[in-house]
Amino acid sequence: MWGIVPAAGSGTRIQPLAFSKELLPVGSRFDGSTERPRAVSEYLVERMVRAGADKLCFVIAPGKSDILEYYGAGYDAAAIAYVVQPVAGGLCDAVFRALPLIAPEEMVVVGLPDTVWFPEDALCALPDGGLSFLLFPVERPEYFDAVVLDDEGGVSEIQVKCPNPASNWIWGAFKTTGAVLAELHALWLERGRSDEYIGTLVNAWLARGGRARGARAGRSYVDVGTLHGYRAAIGLLSTQAGIPEKDGVLP
Repeated sequence: MWGIVPAAGSGTRIQPLAFSKELLPVGSRFDGSTERPRAVSEYLVERMVRAGADKLCFVIAPGKSDILEYYGAGYDAAAIAYVVQPVAGGLCDAVFRALPLIAPEEMVVVGLPDTVWFPEDALCALPDGGLSFLLFPVERPEYFDAVVLDDEGGVSEIQVKCPNPASNWIWGAFKTTGAVLAELHALWLERGRSDEYIGTLVNAWLARGGRARGARAGRSYVDVGTLHGYRAAIGLLSTQAGIPEKDGVLP
């Protein structure tokens, strides 16, 4: 299974930094008996590997060689490949940069490398096949992509940064097959590459008869892309996977 890590963003909300935002130290890890700072993107990578990803693809911008230097050729038992997004073009463009590496029958998980969420094994709740979203409850869903489900757990709509969303459940990661990812890519091209966000593209795909499911398996979710989010992530980690006082992130 592939894990796609879109890491080409400039991180303007938390700049200035002297390094890529995905390497922002958040919490720590042990290297043998030595405790070292942990890059925020390691939380996503660790969760992908735990869910069964044995190949990872980092999508990076041309100037983000520090990510390659940090991760090298692999993480734990997973091999790592790198592809370049030449110009910032949104999340859809970044994710589809990895498509040439992925066979139609392979499973793929996609997450955001500047987030910290629990439980660690939540990705395991997503089924193989089709398209499914891992959902988390947040207090301010209007700053995220809120996912509206029907009575059977199917995705009815993804409300992208909607002022008054109909759900407080947002997606934090998704799982699909290479074949479905190729379908989404073809639709994205047909729509003139106009979709910056996964949510608007998936809405168009659903309108054409596509089906997706949502799994409310997440408990806590923090976007570390702002100073507020950084503080919230530290608080979340200090509770050792407990629920923070305020989930999500304010701008």
